[in-house]
Amino acid sequence: MMAARLLGTSSKLAMFNKHFHTAKVTFLPIVQFKLSDIGEGIAEVQVKEWYVKEGDTISQFDKVCEVQSDKAAVTISSRYDGVVRKLYHDVDGMARVGQALIDVEVEGNVQEEEQPKKEASKSTPQPSKETASAPESTQSDGKVLATPAVRRIAIENKVKLSDVRGSGREGRILKEDVLKFLGQVSADHVSGSTNIRTTHQTPAPGAKSVSFQFQAELFFQTVNLKYEPLKEDVSVPIRGYTRAMIKTMTEALKIPHFGYNDEINVDSLVKIRGEMKDFAKERHVKLSYMPFFIKAASLALLEFPGLNATTDDKLENVIHKASHNICLAMDTPGGLVVPNIKNCEQRSIFEIAQEINRLMEAGKRQQIGREDLVGGTFTLSNIGAIGGTYASPVIFPPQVAIGAIGKIERLPRFDRHDNVIAANVIKVSWCADHRVVDGATMARFSNRWKFYLEHPSAMLAQLK
Repeated sequence: MMAARLLGTSSKLAMFNKHFHTAKVTFLPIVQFKLSDIGEGIAEVQVKEWYVKEGDTISQFDKVCEVQSDKAAVTISSRYDGVVRKLYHDVDGMARVGQALIDVEVEGNVQEEEQPKKEASKSTPQPSKETASAPESTQSDGKVLATPAVRRIAIENKVKLSDVRGSGREGRILKEDVLKFLGQVSADHVSGSTNIRTTHQTPAPGAKSVSFQFQAELFFQTVNLKYEPLKEDVSVPIRGYTRAMIKTMTEALKIPHFGYNDEINVDSLVKIRGEMKDFAKERHVKLSYMPFFIKAASLALLEFPGLNATTDDKLENVIHKASHNICLAMDTPGGLVVPNIKNCEQRSIFEIAQEINRLMEAGKRQQIGREDLVGGTFTLSNIGAIGGTYASPVIFPPQVAIGAIGKIERLPRFDRHDNVIAANVIKVSWCADHRVVDGATMARFSNRWKFYLEHPSAMLAQLK
């Protein structure tokens, strides 16, 4: 009798084990979502931001992460519906094309090669340090969007993030937003700005001391005073925009540069810009001097198409470009980047201003798209936004010319009657590829550009 009972118990355990084993294989499959080829010969990218975290439910076409190549920023979207089980990279980590970005637990059958090879990945992974460094994804409960680094700054300064207005995508709060809230960065100061600050209006009595005070405030706003001396050597990986500039500037060293400098009296430009500023504000356009510089360059390029040109790979042809896609050298948190404004010859000054503002915002977030980085035909660099006068700009190949514009200064000059007057003056530094551009052409182009800035009514008369 006892043996029979034992035998029955044994049979029941065997049946239970069989059942339990069968249930184990009914877990939903986990697939690796890999980084696809994004073109342009890009082999690896830097993960700039995660939009998901482990345990999140995602659907097809939901944003997974933002990556930065040496050419442009790209948003990666999901190809699956399911639950995120693992993030393979930290923020600022490097991901190679063809390697996994995340593991997703999905419904339905998947191809064998997409499943993780390790059996351990079938179980729910434990929280890892990768999750801690990823930004929080969008929530439906009204939670503010900010990275852990921004939250840390807010906590250290006792700032409630719900009181801060976010300028990032989908209202995400950036570091600059918190600094603006604290008053450490002025409301109109933008990192990576190509604008010249409006500090050179016709001065009233005592304006010299006010201007000096303003410039001092601007300096201390620009320079981060909360620095700590390095206690040891720090290795900084060369990534993103900087990696692209290394390749570009290496090619630029092969070009024999011809330099040409001049100065321009911009009293009339300062006056007309002042008159148009309120008119532009009514149309929600932030009007700096840069749109005038760009439009003047475009009008001058109509007369000198050999400067709005590129060379071919074998240096057998110079291609004169019909479109004036004028590049702006911009200082961004990720390094120097040179996007361009398309078809400036067809745009008004206000339209150019709107494009500048759009590119500045994208540069501040390091989200300038590839379409804004390709196809440039001529370059301007505004060193005056930082405070320089003359420079030696480096040509952006395959283009053949570049200009660097200095700050507007209030300087003593002689008028036509030899009287000393106070004049608003800027300096410009041009460089051209001396293999295909002669000095006389560069000088004539500069004179025409100068004429339009000194006589802005002539420039406005030609706008279509």
